[in-house]
Amino acid sequence: MSAATVVGGGPAGLMAAEVLARAGVAVTVHDRMPSPARKLLLAGHGGLNLTHSEDRDAFLPRYGTSAERLAPMLEVFGPDDLRDWCAGLGEPTFVGSSGRVFPRSFRATPLVRAWLSRLADLGVRIERRSRWTGWTDENLSLTDVDGRQDDVSSDVTVFALGGASWPRLGSDGGWVGTFSDRGVTVAPLRPANVGMRVGWSARFADRFEGTPLKHVALSVRGDGGPAVPGDAMVTRAGIEGGPVYAIGAAIRGALDHAGECVLEVDLRPALTVGQLTERLERRRPKDSVSSWLRRTIGLDPVGVALLRESHDAALPAHPATMATRVKSVPVVVTGTMPIEKAISSAGGIAWSEVDDTLMLRRLPGTFVAGEMLDWEAPTGGYLLQASFSTGVVAAQGALAWLER
Repeated sequence: MSAATVVGGGPAGLMAAEVLARAGVAVTVHDRMPSPARKLLLAGHGGLNLTHSEDRDAFLPRYGTSAERLAPMLEVFGPDDLRDWCAGLGEPTFVGSSGRVFPRSFRATPLVRAWLSRLADLGVRIERRSRWTGWTDENLSLTDVDGRQDDVSSDVTVFALGGASWPRLGSDGGWVGTFSDRGVTVAPLRPANVGMRVGWSARFADRFEGTPLKHVALSVRGDGGPAVPGDAMVTRAGIEGGPVYAIGAAIRGALDHAGECVLEVDLRPALTVGQLTERLERRRPKDSVSSWLRRTIGLDPVGVALLRESHDAALPAHPATMATRVKSVPVVVTGTMPIEKAISSAGGIAWSEVDDTLMLRRLPGTFVAGEMLDWEAPTGGYLLQASFSTGVVAAQGALAWLER
């Protein structure tokens, strides 16, 4: 019987283990944490957004520059396949109002429990608190919690060690140097789906920390990309939330180029400048600016304050000028929050280092899956979907290698 070693017990690693075990391979998973799937369990605290129901034409561009490489993998194991897989574990899914897909139980624990039970039935052995530290000749070097080192050999290896955004759950990017030493090109790991730093005034931060900017749209000035709608959140140090994460790569690009990035916040994306102007012309003589904006266009206190925060001069009284400002409030971003506060990470093993089966060209018989690869995606189910998909493809590649 062929033997496979999977290093990493997250979604990508466990999915690779399942595919291999179903094909009759003896699989051992090594995970540095006391229990596997910890990131998946943590994600379940928010309902466990597994994937998204939008059509392929909208789905693929979420992966940015990696869409072309990931496209065939999403064909191998796509959103419908993932939903069927969940149902097979006794956890049927549903589509939320935003198009996101969740387990019907809205929790990760039942799914993970059923999955680990299935893996045990398939004969998958999970070695907990087992840390990969490199290679000894061509064998894997693994160290247990007591510091004992063991050299492990197998017919194929699948690495799924994650990025660097969850160090307390095992994803600390510690693998980068070891792979680089073997000549594997690794793009620097950087924070993705992370809050951005903004130098708010103390007055604004004191009053509005933790306040959502509801139903806005964000874009990067000069980027040319479309504005992304959604709800953003004012934090003490800046701004975060879905629309911020969706344009995170563009923000990082602007920061790299100029040292700062100007976000443009459309406070009323559902209305044109002309429509806003028509409503703002209904100002009553005794209305204050705040009352005027609230009564005519429904702007809440945080929206009014953001307008004031972003302009040194007094707010304009002319309806058309005010409408233009409401549609494009400049917010200067000076940096990202640190990677350990990010939901995911960008960067990783370059696509040029792996073939279409996700085998490392420099290390035949060694495959890579999940966030170790150089791709990123916004929240909304895209991260987990690609992790599962690459886990399936890496395992299928390993099976094809074993057949050869």
